[in-house]
Amino acid sequence: MLLIGSHVAFDKDQQLVKSVREAISYGANTFMFYTGAPQNTKRAKIQKEKVKEAREEMKNAGIEASSIIVHAPYIINLANRKEEEKYQFSIEFLKEELKRVDALGCKYLVLHPGSHVGEGVEKGIQNIQDALNEVLENDSSEVKILLETMAGKGTEVGKTIDELAEIRNKVQKIKRVGICLDTCHLNDSGYNLEEFDSILDELEAKIGLENVYCVHINDSKNIRGAKKDRHENFGFGTIGFDTLLKIVYHPRLQQIPKILETPYIDHIYPPYREEIEMIRCKKFDPELFSKKGKDC
Repeated sequence: MLLIGSHVAFDKDQQLVKSVREAISYGANTFMFYTGAPQNTKRAKIQKEKVKEAREEMKNAGIEASSIIVHAPYIINLANRKEEEKYQFSIEFLKEELKRVDALGCKYLVLHPGSHVGEGVEKGIQNIQDALNEVLENDSSEVKILLETMAGKGTEVGKTIDELAEIRNKVQKIKRVGICLDTCHLNDSGYNLEEFDSILDELEAKIGLENVYCVHINDSKNIRGAKKDRHENFGFGTIGFDTLLKIVYHPRLQQIPKILETPYIDHIYPPYREEIEMIRCKKFDPELFSKKGKDC
């Protein structure tokens, strides 16, 4: 079964209930959310009654809780240790985020590995390894941290499969660390998505495909290798509809949630219902977004 969804909202009042209802409105059977704004530290206390209500609505809609993805905020940077206070802040915030994910009954937390900010890639990798070991040392949950493939802009760490493998292989609780693929990021970092089987072969050899738990299915505004990280709507960018569709339906990723993080239309209209419908129809429609809500 195709597991397809998008980024959805989560607020302090309705919390997970809001996320579920938005996902249902898009015709999705999975979704991803932040537990608060990705750019700041403000977080509301998880309401158990809202979790219970959301679980009931998910059950009625046929959404499996095991497929839901949470994304960690951008403010966490485990790769830079120039300022020890900020480094420790990232560690402590990630520890708390794991507790929140567990309280919500979710199993996966996507994390940007971080930027080394001049310390160098090897030092950045070591900093991430040390941080993950500290974060996971006394954490008793079953939540997996999914390191996301990055575009390579600035001093980002995790722009290659080798870098992600090196990080993961030095984590003591290695089974608690998995991978989230992002098609835009892979393209922008230099991978040829038209040769996706070769990418999967490399992942299998160096990390193991069983450790890939999520795919962000974003097109890109950039040519391959641009290292800019600018998402485009599904099929409307340089990667293209046919290439992305093959990834979505790839048999080696069949049971893995596919999540859209594509831009709003005119900055106000979420495109996810239309994109999900187009993906299910397996037919590109260049006029799709003029329909706004109509099936293909």
